[in-house]
Amino acid sequence: MTFDLAQALLDAARAAGADAADAIVIDGTSVSIDVRGGRLEHAERAEGLDLGLRVLVGQRQACVSSSDARPETMALMAERAVAMAREAPEDPFAGLADPDQLSARRDADGLELFDPSDEPDPAQLEDDARRAEAAAQGVAGVSQVDQASAAYSARQVCLAASNGFQGGYARTSRHVSCVAITGEGTAMERDWSSEGRIFQADLPSTESIGREAGERAAQRAGSRKPPSGGYPVLYDERISASLIGHLTSAINGSAIARGASWLRDALGQAVLPAGMDLIEDPLRARIAGTRPFDAEGLETRRRALVQDGVLQGWVLDLATARKLGLHSTANAARGPGAPPSPSLSNIVLTPGTQSRDDLIRDMGTGLLVTSLIGSTINPNTGDYSRGASGFWVENGEIAYPVNECTIAGNLRDMLMRLTAANDARPHLSRLVPSLLVEGLTIAGS
Repeated sequence: MTFDLAQALLDAARAAGADAADAIVIDGTSVSIDVRGGRLEHAERAEGLDLGLRVLVGQRQACVSSSDARPETMALMAERAVAMAREAPEDPFAGLADPDQLSARRDADGLELFDPSDEPDPAQLEDDARRAEAAAQGVAGVSQVDQASAAYSARQVCLAASNGFQGGYARTSRHVSCVAITGEGTAMERDWSSEGRIFQADLPSTESIGREAGERAAQRAGSRKPPSGGYPVLYDERISASLIGHLTSAINGSAIARGASWLRDALGQAVLPAGMDLIEDPLRARIAGTRPFDAEGLETRRRALVQDGVLQGWVLDLATARKLGLHSTANAARGPGAPPSPSLSNIVLTPGTQSRDDLIRDMGTGLLVTSLIGSTINPNTGDYSRGASGFWVENGEIAYPVNECTIAGNLRDMLMRLTAANDARPHLSRLVPSLLVEGLTIAGS
């Protein structure tokens, strides 16, 4: 049905006077259950159809969206979109892909993005959440469980365009999460655990998720500020992908085309230590970030963003590639109400040979960060400052939990001083292990 709707949107766009158009249709179902104190707190089920239409009139474009699939509504969508496009400023870089650029792959066969097993009923999800909460509450030192949740979603995505592309696939996801608290009043500290998988059978036991949340929270009891000064900082695997995320944001074609990136002049230069690669692999099976083609119908493929520490290229969709005089890297992503923009799928950072415990032992005295709060990142210079909490390390051993501190540095320098552990979790879309960064400034007590 989604293919028929996408084609109907294209037909309506042509009838309204569009020179070219593409359409996206997302048909989805989601169920989420929250419990607190052993009782159901919130239950939500959503079944929705999202229609998105982008039209081009010459070099002018406009996007509209709706959840109403009646023919008269789609005709009205197309008429409004064309009227909006005629009033929009010209964009010399807007336009669909040429037919010879289009991906031959039009589905996700072999990529295992859809779990064919039955949708869980709300009672099963509620039981998952209750068992996670009970497991967290059973950990010594946990004063309360803030929330335990279980969720499921399934959606079918279809993309069609007037250049002849038509493709689609389905996705599922299953999640369980838990947030636990230790202490009372102003001495409260919290921590969490969350797991998600495409296939329900791959999800760890809900008790293990709740227990991990409780144990993490209990370890935070008695947190205090660390000393101030220059120290090594170890980013735990839970949050290390955020550090690499600053790099990937800086090589996004939108930032490069605006000249608003601290890596705008770094192509062909070292941005990571020698021997370290950063790979995009959009075709990993059974992984949430996988996509068989991009939002403009181009073929996705594995490629090196950074090789042996050296920056190889930007993250581009068609428009940003045209602005830069380059070719798209098939990184377009879009929702129903907006045009495509560059976005990464799965990334893999070269792991190290040491465990996280090895890095803690070798760092001597410093900070192990397990949570980051807020951020101040200068997009032009890479100056970096973030609130953090975690554990203070002395003589290569965890000494006590810490909170209310700030870590600061410059991203260009920080990324060149990385040492990677070997603890990346293979089911994640972002395979980034714990990362040790030497010589950051910590503002604590």
